[in-house]
Amino acid sequence: MENTAHAHPVTILSDKISKIFTKIGFDIASGPELEREWYNFDALNVPKDHPSRDMQDTFFLKLKEDERLGKAVLRTHTSSVQTRYMQNFVEKYLKGEKNFPIAIVCPGKVYRNEATDATHEAQFHQVEGLLVGEGISLAHLKGVLEKFFSELFEKDIDVVFRSSFFPFVEPGLEVAMKCFKCEGKGCSLCKNTGYIEIMGAGQVHPKVLENCGIDSRKYSGFAFGGGIDRIAMLKYELDDIRFLYNGDLRVVIQF
Repeated sequence: MENTAHAHPVTILSDKISKIFTKIGFDIASGPELEREWYNFDALNVPKDHPSRDMQDTFFLKLKEDERLGKAVLRTHTSSVQTRYMQNFVEKYLKGEKNFPIAIVCPGKVYRNEATDATHEAQFHQVEGLLVGEGISLAHLKGVLEKFFSELFEKDIDVVFRSSFFPFVEPGLEVAMKCFKCEGKGCSLCKNTGYIEIMGAGQVHPKVLENCGIDSRKYSGFAFGGGIDRIAMLKYELDDIRFLYNGDLRVVIQF
């Protein structure tokens, strides 16, 4: 009997992303979707009055508040996996069980309290990466991302950085890649700019390292993160993110 089962396109892409990064020396890390404010916000240098902590963006749960770790939330990004991993890494490092660098990617499901439309969902998937060691710079970040996107889209991809702001990195960057469809000439996919904005990134903020027990005077690092669903829309040329979650098997069986 013919096997008619199909993996979901987001699952296929998550597996491919994981394989690319493990091939270049990164480990895959995971963490709980039910988080505490400290891991999701405080450890990442997100101020108490930052808009992302407001009810319109974060799902807070009616669970007992932890005196040290704060309220319970559905994680809004997989950066919480990074803070947990760094904290656990330091404990093992001090026991002589681990050594730098830290090199991880964290694919997983995240949640935002926002309206659903063609490009937004309340539940979606992210992949975030972290490299921490001695002398890690933005040059390393550019090399890693160009290798990643070139492998993913199966052609040479150039990456450019644009200045931006995120509380957990300094400097903060928006990452854009040369359009894989028109190769930078301009088309409808890249809105005739030649480049597609794909994720945020930057040098890990020293406060984030210190919050996790890492000496920021000795070690530095980079972090990046973007939506797997967004990458799937680009790679598979979908114009509505809801196609990925409406349960229509005609979508799934194409992959």
